[in-house]
Amino acid sequence: MQRSNTTRPGSGAGTRGERLMWLTRQRVFYAGLLGAASERTLGGHGVYVSPAGAPPNRLRVGGGAWQTGELLVVPPQVPHRVESAHSLILNLLIESESVDPARMPGFLQHCGPVDAPEFVRRMRDTHAHLLAISGRQSFDGFDFDRLFFGEALVPRVLDARIRKVIDAINADPAAPASAEDCAASVHLSFSRFLHLFKQETGMAFRAFRAWKRARSLLRYVRQTGTLTDIALDTGYPDSTHFSHSIRQVYGLKPSDILAGSRRLALHDVAGGFRQ
Repeated sequence: MQRSNTTRPGSGAGTRGERLMWLTRQRVFYAGLLGAASERTLGGHGVYVSPAGAPPNRLRVGGGAWQTGELLVVPPQVPHRVESAHSLILNLLIESESVDPARMPGFLQHCGPVDAPEFVRRMRDTHAHLLAISGRQSFDGFDFDRLFFGEALVPRVLDARIRKVIDAINADPAAPASAEDCAASVHLSFSRFLHLFKQETGMAFRAFRAWKRARSLLRYVRQTGTLTDIALDTGYPDSTHFSHSIRQVYGLKPSDILAGSRRLALHDVAGGFRQ
């Protein structure tokens, strides 16, 4: 996501007043520093938009060629790198279990640069709108999807047993929820549970749980605790495991993510507003 040492002197971009993150259980909007991230693998649908007037962002999927575009889309669990010549990037994250992938807007059913100028304008306008009220008004009453997409995204219909497990993980990503325990909690055999979970969500259980734990770091980016404290609070056994896992997901060390968030206004549905 972000790294504090990439803002170009005199660029006027990425200043304190432009950086914010709106964090909900099923969606994230991030406007902030991208940084020199290495390959990342996110657990949700990733959408990257360059600010108005900025050069197009660059995307490389796996070991493929670099591609450029104002709008880049990456499906869940796809390793990729993103680069920006501008210090500010606009980024949406949509949790994979929350939407029906076959009924998403057409431009989101791709991997790579997409031509969708109306959506790009909407995302930039929504960023400007949220900036105008950040710090003065709560985002809690806003409809995330309607602001960014103009309509609610169609939810994924899940088996009730898998939904129960997902809800428990989302409620407490730090909990030591093993696949065996989750299977038992919904009265399924271990093998049947693993098969059904992947069938329903499109992700293996272990990858899903690892993603949710890494995603929970976003709630801590404005806190002042040590990395060890944050690692333990987010469910990692130690700071080494924490650092390795976070770098696999975001392509950055946890210390770089926290440093790049010092001027970030955080609107967390569960934790309120922090600036």
